[in-house]
Amino acid sequence: MGATKTDHFTERQNQLAILAKAIAHPARIAILDYLIKVDSCICGDIVNELPLAQPTVSQHLKELKNAGLIKGDIEGNAICYCIDENTWKQFQDILNAFFNGYTPKAKSCC
Repeated sequence: MGATKTDHFTERQNQLAILAKAIAHPARIAILDYLIKVDSCICGDIVNELPLAQPTVSQHLKELKNAGLIKGDIEGNAICYCIDENTWKQFQDILNAFFNGYTPKAKSCC
């Protein structure tokens, strides 16, 4: 089986792309903002907060969970969502390293 396109990039580059893609939608940013504010909640709480239908919120939660940015624990017949602190810190570190890697030169090309 041949190499996938992601095989041509570093682990850090692939990880940053996955995490950046997960937050590349304003609804997901709004969900993360809400989870930061309330610490944890169920899907219905987010549906009440955002102008989105429940299936749409569920799909966005799935994308955030697949990227590891949030986690969900089953509580009765609902799932309680919260920020995954380990991935959140890792994402923060990757972004900091990425942005800190650029040092403006005296003369720019543009």
